[in-house]
Amino acid sequence: MKIVIAGAGDMGYHLAQQLAAEDANDITIIDENKDTLDYVGTHLDILTVLGDATSIAILRRAAVQEADLFMAVTTSEKTNMLSTMLAKQLGAKNVISRVRIHDYLEEKNQGIFANLGVDKLISPTMLCSEEIVRMIENATFTEVFEFEEGKFNIVGITLDQYSKLVNRRIADMGNEPIFKDIRIIAIVRDQRTIIPRGSTYIRNNDHIFFISSKQANASILELLGQKKVDISNIMIIGGDDMAYTTALKLEKEYNVTLVHKEKERCKWLAEQLNDTLVIHGDYRNIELLLEEGLEQMQAFIALTESSETNIITSLSAKNHKVYKAIAHVDTREYIHISHSIGVDSLINKKLVAANQITRFLRKGSVEAVSGIYGVDAEFVQYSISKGGRMTRKPLKALNFPDSAIIAGIIRGEQVFIPDGEFRCEAEDKVIVFALPAAKSALEKIFN
Repeated sequence: MKIVIAGAGDMGYHLAQQLAAEDANDITIIDENKDTLDYVGTHLDILTVLGDATSIAILRRAAVQEADLFMAVTTSEKTNMLSTMLAKQLGAKNVISRVRIHDYLEEKNQGIFANLGVDKLISPTMLCSEEIVRMIENATFTEVFEFEEGKFNIVGITLDQYSKLVNRRIADMGNEPIFKDIRIIAIVRDQRTIIPRGSTYIRNNDHIFFISSKQANASILELLGQKKVDISNIMIIGGDDMAYTTALKLEKEYNVTLVHKEKERCKWLAEQLNDTLVIHGDYRNIELLLEEGLEQMQAFIALTESSETNIITSLSAKNHKVYKAIAHVDTREYIHISHSIGVDSLINKKLVAANQITRFLRKGSVEAVSGIYGVDAEFVQYSISKGGRMTRKPLKALNFPDSAIIAGIIRGEQVFIPDGEFRCEAEDKVIVFALPAAKSALEKIFN
């Protein structure tokens, strides 16, 4: 697949890094910043083009006319929109543009961009806000992935030494009734991803991913010996577009307090938000946050422009017994320590958006892709075609790669956590957890 990416920042780099692992992809990245481009060129085996992505000459130099997919993910909305329209006119088969303005995403406006040749608009801010809301709704867990509107949930949580699962072998748990509706499908240990087998032991500080139906989420809490905590009071720090969008989504269901340091922005936020208490003050001052009710909060969401401020204030919130702390980070390096840093959940809007885009980059009837922050693996949802290889044999006879596992199967309104005897049918939706090494094998199996 020929792919051209405009923008070599965090989002563009992450996309290029994911795609470079697949030999079948021919990737070119465009950027105006020579230092940024040099960094990409020395770390990834891809072509680089120095220049303005809105230049027809530069687009042609990047061979956009031969591209199966063109993605404009720079920090400039105007650059993204113009370059995608030009790329489409020059011959790119599919084009995706990163945008900031929320009006563009409204359904009534989709036809306008389709007429301009833009196949897909994506807003990192909006996607990140939606993910934060899911985290608040499932506050016990550090990650929550939904498939088919919640028919299956995949959730992540770090185990401590008191967990009933620690030092137990997977095979010894299989006969317990509680495991009928849930399954352990991935373990992150010392920044290494493990696909569990029967002989795998669970250890202290393992970060575990479970799959279950939405109704069985309570079974996971029962297994872990934890109670569901209801969130009612939330504090957000920061006042940019993501903080505003997140408060707007949360204020309908929760008591939200937002603290920001810029007076004029606070006035604007107070006018736009109907049920959020907006406080003008320095969010780095923990005494101020305490005065504004930090210790009465069940959740703390740090969305300032500084990753370090977000992490430090979130750790302070945890020290003051706030149950759930979420910190936005802009730096990729922080994501890799997300399971050990002490904050419940770290989130990066650029990586959220990059993971969303990857569904356009897979073969084999891919319907959804969810990456895990700090983990070199992903959940992929495939749709089974009539007469496909997956329908011919039971799962145990399919020579499924060791670097992947079938987590769950959706058949209409039914959900299954399959064993080796399970046989797929046409139109089944199959959720697979896969390490990078499995991608080519999976494409063959699901084609």
